[in-house]
Amino acid sequence: MSDADLAAHLAQVAGRILVEVRASGLFSAKALGKAGDQTANQFLVHALREVRADDGLLSEEEKDNPVRLDKSRVWIVDPVDGTREYGEERADWAVHVGMAVDGEPAIGAVALPGLEGGVVLRSDQPRPLPAAPEKLRMVVSRTRPAAEAVAVAEKLGAELVPMGSAGAKAMGVILGQADIYLHSGGQYEWDSMAPVAVAQAHGLHCSRIDGSPLIYNQSDVYLPDLLICRKEHAEQVLKLIADVQIAAQ
Repeated sequence: MSDADLAAHLAQVAGRILVEVRASGLFSAKALGKAGDQTANQFLVHALREVRADDGLLSEEEKDNPVRLDKSRVWIVDPVDGTREYGEERADWAVHVGMAVDGEPAIGAVALPGLEGGVVLRSDQPRPLPAAPEKLRMVVSRTRPAAEAVAVAEKLGAELVPMGSAGAKAMGVILGQADIYLHSGGQYEWDSMAPVAVAQAHGLHCSRIDGSPLIYNQSDVYLPDLLICRKEHAEQVLKLIADVQIAAQ
């Protein structure tokens, strides 16, 4: 099985497991999030150690092993991205399975099991992007939208689209639910690696909010901000972010 097929297969199966755990009806919302995280993580970690034993591995739900820093190929997974949304039985949560090669996002699969029929978007199978509407839409956190995002959206005249997980937001740009995903409120490598691999494969611009590249498999896995948008909007959005930051000083 190729790395891309493996990433998609793992994301899809983990998504099905999570749907079954949720459908069991045995857990409160808070307990459901924990049970889902741990169950999906066990599947993903054991599977990757079985079939890609020589690769490095970083998971949100697993104690970090610094051995990964000496590896060229490192799998980076988030068993449940959007644990709150999963526990609340919403649809805007995701499973991230990706691989960084020499720090760059090379392969990614993002499963959206809460959507009807389940959807998996893959870096090796890009789909055509819908045309951008006249009035742009910016996807933001449904509970704590970043101040920079709100300010930039206002300057662009863009509509704010609240959504849950980072993966759901990034895939929302591909699926035509939004045109820009701007985040500056704090994230980690597992929040963005697989979504960025998928977004880049679909021809989208992906960077830090200062325009610098997103680099993975670092000793410090904190990666607090990102911008995912159509390439034709990137220059304008990056300039507006800089303007907003200067004005806030």
